[in-house]
Amino acid sequence: MLFMEKVLFTATVDSHILNFHIPYLKWFKEQGYEVHVASNGDSDIPFADVKYNIPFERSPYKLANLKAYKQLKKIINDNSYKLIHCHTPMGSVLTRLAAKKARENGTKVIYTAHGFHFFKGAPIKNWLLYYPVEKWLSRYTDCLITINDEDYECAVKKKFKAGFIKKVNGVGIDLNKFIPQTVEKKKELRKKYGYDENDFILIYVGELNHNKNQGLIINVVDVLKNKISNIKLLLVGDGNLMGQYMNQVKKLNLEEYINFLGYRKDIPNLMAISDIAVSASRREGLPVNVMEAMATGLPLVVTDCRGNHDLIRNGENGYVVDINDVENFANVIEELYSSQELREKFRQKSQEFIKQYSIESVMKEMNEIYVKYLMES
Repeated sequence: MLFMEKVLFTATVDSHILNFHIPYLKWFKEQGYEVHVASNGDSDIPFADVKYNIPFERSPYKLANLKAYKQLKKIINDNSYKLIHCHTPMGSVLTRLAAKKARENGTKVIYTAHGFHFFKGAPIKNWLLYYPVEKWLSRYTDCLITINDEDYECAVKKKFKAGFIKKVNGVGIDLNKFIPQTVEKKKELRKKYGYDENDFILIYVGELNHNKNQGLIINVVDVLKNKISNIKLLLVGDGNLMGQYMNQVKKLNLEEYINFLGYRKDIPNLMAISDIAVSASRREGLPVNVMEAMATGLPLVVTDCRGNHDLIRNGENGYVVDINDVENFANVIEELYSSQELREKFRQKSQEFIKQYSIESVMKEMNEIYVKYLMES
């Protein structure tokens, strides 16, 4: 190459790129491409040669998105990208609109849907607003990547016009980072974090918001506190419902049982000191917190929603319960508390199952897609 060919990654916010896509930026660098990133924020992005701070907003109603579209369109038209990979709902809507002319000139556009906003059981407004937009924009998409069965089947059955529709197993989990701990290591870590070796610890990692539905788990602990007196719940994450959930805990006198840990960078250790991982989500794409718990060897109890039931097979590597069924959620946790044998069975199954979601496995799938479209453009 006389000059370095360029690729562009876009997402609404920097954190999405930082949390999920660094291995892919690295891969493009290693193949000799100049890597550009466009997202909202001024973070230093590893392996990015150029970082554009674009004022994307998550809400489709914000005027800032018009400014973001104009900026992005100029960047795309000025750079003659070989390939663009867009992520997150608004980032991907604006990127595909901005790249229409570039596609006519040979740029390939890949879009990963990390969980459509329209899904079985979604509010009707989601189907009225998001579904027509996604279907219309699919015609400006060379490859649409979905990360769970429901989204893949929806895109195929509803005849989305993308050049190619593919299901990939998420963004990849680092199985060297999330590993089962020995009894001694677990004991040592618990001492370091101030927990007793006899505590029965549940962990829920996720933003504190309506969708993640932590209020359900708080009510479950309220049911269990008299049956499992050594129960502890670690709520890991920040979010707009932090105050509401803290008030709920206070009202139910659960302060000694529930710890709000905020945003943390030591998730592998927090998983390692836990006995069970839980998820009360109303919807998911393919939940990273669940995959990390599986890799750590934790039994799981999750709600029956898209994404969760892609990963947890009821009775095989965890339990899947109806959303908002507090009683059943509490019952299966009590069952796991009572049976070391059952916890061990679920641990083994999860560790077998998680291998297909490893970063190595997912990168192999993604590399094949990238090579296909780089060769074509």
